[in-house]
Amino acid sequence: MLILRYSPASPYARKIRIAADLLGLAEKIEIVAADAADPADSLRRQNPLGKIPTLILEDGSALYDSRVIAEYLDHLAGGGRMIPAVPSARFTALRLQALGDGINDAALLIRYESFSRPEGLRYDEAIALQQGKIDRALGALDAGPPAGDVDIGHIAVACALGYIDLRFAGAWRGKHQCLVAWLEKFARDIPAFEATKA
Repeated sequence: MLILRYSPASPYARKIRIAADLLGLAEKIEIVAADAADPADSLRRQNPLGKIPTLILEDGSALYDSRVIAEYLDHLAGGGRMIPAVPSARFTALRLQALGDGINDAALLIRYESFSRPEGLRYDEAIALQQGKIDRALGALDAGPPAGDVDIGHIAVACALGYIDLRFAGAWRGKHQCLVAWLEKFARDIPAFEATKA
């Protein structure tokens, strides 16, 4: 059995859990919580970066980074399901995945700067830089929400929106009504989205 090391709040791990469900692989993956901040957690031996998600294969080797894990799961399921084989659809899906993951990257940096660093040491310009990335990405997605069959790009965008809902109280929703409607439909169509909510 495969083992997925994860944290409930991680949007990257959520992306993998949803993809696994849609690919029919959820029953073949044991979900095991990890504490990336704990030096004693075996995660650091499984993944030298100490990051989640990490997928432990049956031979004990590990895959890490959600993009690599998604590619592996798609391969296990026969290929071309979450990551399309046709180049035009493939690169649209991968671009959307990069956009969703980029929103998460920026949101995590804001969170670390705002909550992990002592108040007197916070760098407002760094927060503004990351917020600008999120705002531009949300504007682009609101102007053209993901379309067509659900793929890894749709999942990444949904997980990014779910993460900024979790960490920033859904502040994005007031300015992006098309994207709100898209996420509501995604949540209705993909039960694993609600089932993996932190």
